[in-house]
Amino acid sequence: MTMRLKMMLGLVGVAIGLGLNRGLGGGVLSAQGAGEGRRPSPAHPVLVELFTSEGCSSCPAADDVLREIDGRRTETGQVVVGISEHVTYWNRLGWADPFSSEVYTARQDGYRSRFHIDSAYTPQVVVNGDREVLGSDRKAVLRAVAETDHAPGMAVHIESAKISGDTLEVRYRVDGGAVAGAELFAVVADDRRSSRVERGENAGRTLTHVAVARSLTRLGEIREMGEGSTGLHLQRRDGESKDQAPGGRHLVLFAQSPGSGRVVAIDVAALPG
Repeated sequence: MTMRLKMMLGLVGVAIGLGLNRGLGGGVLSAQGAGEGRRPSPAHPVLVELFTSEGCSSCPAADDVLREIDGRRTETGQVVVGISEHVTYWNRLGWADPFSSEVYTARQDGYRSRFHIDSAYTPQVVVNGDREVLGSDRKAVLRAVAETDHAPGMAVHIESAKISGDTLEVRYRVDGGAVAGAELFAVVADDRRSSRVERGENAGRTLTHVAVARSLTRLGEIREMGEGSTGLHLQRRDGESKDQAPGGRHLVLFAQSPGSGRVVAIDVAALPG
């Protein structure tokens, strides 16, 4: 278990104090206090992808939901690994989202095809590649997380992540049971970002985001278990230094069934600097 995932599990202890354990059917976020006399269920990470845009007036509410649940654990043992993926199709409507990329637009379109949706929309949440819900609907998001089954099998582990110039050098390991055609992806994300929106539907607002994807790279199909390595280019934007994004950064490594299918393994690690 990596440092960031341990940190995420550590956040469980403050969930009650933040009022996050309100009953929502199956979608309860809880600290699983010892006084309840229950043994905590084994924790497993669940990928929650938010497709959003700063040009969309409905999206700040979804940002709030992701900020609330990212890193938290449900009563049924899921630990939320959030990624905020800013799409580009709102950019022509008054405000060019500084965090947007065609990469995330294309990824959302893959889910649109898989879920047989007529057109892409924001805010959309996709949970573990397995189901999609309206991103601003807190109850629906938590329900989808809580209902995500954990099938033990393949596992990915980030062994190390080191920055060398403009490159993030990553060593990883894949073990457990193989999943036919599973693909490995790497996401470099800023922990937290804020932006003053000057035009469009959110003009005049300062928006805050968490787990903001700055790059998403397909590393390839997983053909065998064992160790591997890769180099990821670290992008500089908005006058940032190449070694430090405001608020810190982290790496998400996940394996996904082909065709924008189910996410079958996830690991997270804080990046140095």
